[in-house]
Amino acid sequence: MVAKEQRHHEGRIVNDPHILAGKPVVRGTRIPVGLVLDYLANNPNFNDLFADYPRLTIDDVKACLAFAQALVEEGGKLKGRGKDLPAAAPGP
Repeated sequence: MVAKEQRHHEGRIVNDPHILAGKPVVRGTRIPVGLVLDYLANNPNFNDLFADYPRLTIDDVKACLAFAQALVEEGGKLKGRGKDLPAAAPGP
């Protein structure tokens, strides 16, 4: 369990209504958190990620993952939609 300290993404992930319509992005870039997560979900190769997005650092990627984790821990709500995520299918 993570201690109550400043979350890794705070200060590194920003929401600015003037940048990509307010989507969370890596500070100082126009690289959305969702793009980083999608990239890693489809190709979990950091060398490829950093080759395609040379402005990213390992700390940026950690911040994206921490941001996603924080959203999950906050209840799994789809922001702005007021809906819960679908329940998992029953096991075998």
